[in-house]
Amino acid sequence: MKKILDIISEEIGKAFENAGYEKTLGKVTLSNRPDLCEYQCNGAMAGAKLYKKAPIMIAQDVAAQLKDSTIIENVEAVNPGFLNMDLNKAFLAQYLCDMAADEKFGLDMPKEPKKILIDYGGPNVAKPLHVGHLRSAVIGESIKRIARFAGHTVIGDIHLGDWGLQMGLIITELQERKPQLVYFDESYTGEYPKEAPFTISELEEIYPTASAKSKEDAAYKEKAMEATFKLQSGVRGYRALWNHIIAVSVSDLKKNYENLNVEFDLWKGESDVHDVIPGMVDYMKKEGYAYVSDGALVVDVKEETDTKEIPPCMILKSDGASLYNTTDLATIMERMKDYNPDKLIYLTDKRQDLYFEQVFRCARKTKLVRPETQLLHIGFGTMNGKDGKPFKTREGGVMRLERLMDDINQEMYKKITEGREVEKKEAERTAKIVALSAIKYGDLSNQASKDYIFDIDRFTSFEGDTGPYILYTIVRIKSILAKYVQSGKTTENTTINEPVTKNQKNLMIEISGFNAMMENAYEESAPHKVCAYIYDLCNAFNSFYHETKIMTEEDEERKAGYIALLVLCRDILETCIDLLGFEAPERM
Repeated sequence: MKKILDIISEEIGKAFENAGYEKTLGKVTLSNRPDLCEYQCNGAMAGAKLYKKAPIMIAQDVAAQLKDSTIIENVEAVNPGFLNMDLNKAFLAQYLCDMAADEKFGLDMPKEPKKILIDYGGPNVAKPLHVGHLRSAVIGESIKRIARFAGHTVIGDIHLGDWGLQMGLIITELQERKPQLVYFDESYTGEYPKEAPFTISELEEIYPTASAKSKEDAAYKEKAMEATFKLQSGVRGYRALWNHIIAVSVSDLKKNYENLNVEFDLWKGESDVHDVIPGMVDYMKKEGYAYVSDGALVVDVKEETDTKEIPPCMILKSDGASLYNTTDLATIMERMKDYNPDKLIYLTDKRQDLYFEQVFRCARKTKLVRPETQLLHIGFGTMNGKDGKPFKTREGGVMRLERLMDDINQEMYKKITEGREVEKKEAERTAKIVALSAIKYGDLSNQASKDYIFDIDRFTSFEGDTGPYILYTIVRIKSILAKYVQSGKTTENTTINEPVTKNQKNLMIEISGFNAMMENAYEESAPHKVCAYIYDLCNAFNSFYHETKIMTEEDEERKAGYIALLVLCRDILETCIDLLGFEAPERM
């Protein structure tokens, strides 16, 4: 289905052409002065130089061509040469009827769908999720859902940190605490226990303890490095312990991500490409891409057009050890072999921009990807507290994600139950749904690359640009529709009518922009565009609602038209919040 701005622009373009001017001058935008008109065109200003004619005269010529238009209702040429326009009501009503009849509300599906793989830059295993993990999960999930809605195949990979020195540290600390464990007996040939010799709570305490010890005790760190080497070399007991660490960690991570309504198609990690690295290194050497510099194996990635220094991409350290670069490049190689994606998207802190610039250039130079494969790093900003510094607990430590969610759940429960009787279980369930909207909308309404202030008081408010305000509006629409059905009517087979009031028309115009917004949100991997759209749509609906007596309207045809409009508004809002990764309750 054509975007409404494209249809209007074509109509104005034809009017320019019929008046003897360039068709391309007819580009139309939403008015930045909605008090004066709904749409505007500034093409006459550009045409003035081209045709050496006063822009107001060109605008008047074009306006004269539009007097019989079935798309434009009013058009006015305004000094110095603007075209101010209002949309034909019947055309707008029909456009919305067509949207309502379309499964994707008028969003065209791609002729050649892409296969996209999203790397969420996942957490390290054996460590609890903290607030720093929120953004990659929330942004990545929304980008995945937007791309799928836009008709593409998307694979989400958590990409766990599960293979480095941290594993050796955990194994070393376990050996110090429980040297009798069978895993440390290298002569043991039997089956290892199915149950892990630790709980997730113990594991989360072991890692920071071991990490602190390694910074103070060189011998302990040496032992941990040796344990890492043994694990990576395939020592049975160490591999069995590693499997326990992964199983216990992943089980806990799945629970936490489930609470965030975030899902991954793949639970892979750095360990999955351990056996791929030697072959990749040999290939890079043999093809002449990699060379030794100061003992390390590197690939030059600088380009003639560079205005800043781009260091070589290191493949192996001087001692032959792998780096993050190595595992990331091997992962790209493996992903191209297994999935052959058209696009790879990586989500991490924006401070890793240079790192990904190096890795992507190296992948292209060494032909690990096809020339047309898109490689995109979405670097996000920091989530800060009200003091403008990275969000922490009151004690000054990094806040666990679980605790943040509990705090917001409690805050929402308090607000929902304040001054009224609500059944406890229903209130808790509703609080959880609304709290998730507060967290996700609070994050996603900001452009990903920008830092933002995480303000619990503002994010949990039912007023302003917040998740709870969006949900409150959806629940209000659901309530009206429920009352309509309870009155013995049905919402089926109702038809959107021509708007009667200015606020109704404004609401319809807001709805009509859905497919253009969705196309843009997909192309720019920008969930904040969805947030901006639904905030404007909710404002437009609430203005219409406060002005219009919907249920007490005596004209049944008009009332049915209102209901049809509400159904479409609800469906689009619920689709959009699903793309952001949360839902609306039935009641609030």
